Amino acid sequence: MKIFYITTEYIELVRLLKAAGPYESEAVVKQSITDGLVTVDGEVETRRKCKIRPRQVVVAGEIEIKVKIGQ
Repeated sequence: MKIFYITTEYIELVRLLKAAGPYESEAVVKQSITDGLVTVDGEVETRRKCKIRPRQVVVAGEIEIKVKIGQ
């Protein structure tokens, strides 16, 4: 599991995956979200700008990202 720290209230899903995920470009991130290949807390998420908050878990392919508050 990969830990991703944020210093704000939330991060948009597309930005999180672009920064921490296994994707090469934002276009690939957007397509993966649209295709239903990303889950947030176990539920398929198709909204690119979904607000991801601390303690949520995002899974994209084989990568699992836990969001925490911090530096």
